[in-house]
Amino acid sequence: MVSLLLTVFILQVVIHLINTVGATTINELLWVLYNKLPTPSSTAARNAALQKREVLRLKKEMNGISAQDDFARWAKIRRQHDKAVAEHDKGASALQASKSRFDNAVTSFRWLSTNGLRFFLQYWYARTPLFWLPQGWVPGYVEWILSFPRAPVGSISIQVWGIACASVVKMVGEAVAAGLVLNSKKPAGGAREPQAFGPDQPEKSAAGVKKEL
Repeated sequence: MVSLLLTVFILQVVIHLINTVGATTINELLWVLYNKLPTPSSTAARNAALQKREVLRLKKEMNGISAQDDFARWAKIRRQHDKAVAEHDKGASALQASKSRFDNAVTSFRWLSTNGLRFFLQYWYARTPLFWLPQGWVPGYVEWILSFPRAPVGSISIQVWGIACASVVKMVGEAVAAGLVLNSKKPAGGAREPQAFGPDQPEKSAAGVKKEL
């Protein structure tokens, strides 16, 4: 059952990473990578980016012209700007529809390959002992809990092993995050904490100070 033990552990690591990074962030990254490939939406994505730059260029140019001093030129650029905006909105709408379908497909695949697979393994191997505890090592009621819900008493069920893996992965993840935060807050090399007295200024005790009448 070594492979099943490792499978459950890796699955919990993947689920923890997805929850930490965020499903939306992962979808956005996969969408960018998807459009780098020769896919149906890659051309639309490039055109949308070009149209957006053109809209910004025309807007900047239009703002640099006075409508009172040079109305003819300003009106011409305004018509070009409105046309570019309409084309951009049309392309962006179609691209957003493609992205919504992509997000739905990625979300379904991610759920099936993580939580869906976890539920399937827990159901399929519900009666399978992953490993056995030494006889008499723990009380009987603890053996029953560790074999919950349907594994043989005295063994570790896949449900309990999954909970244990998830707990360990979460604790390690929190420890790593805390370590990174503490490391990022360390002072730069050579920096020292401020001292109450300078190196050339001897410390004086309150008893050595004379009061003047």
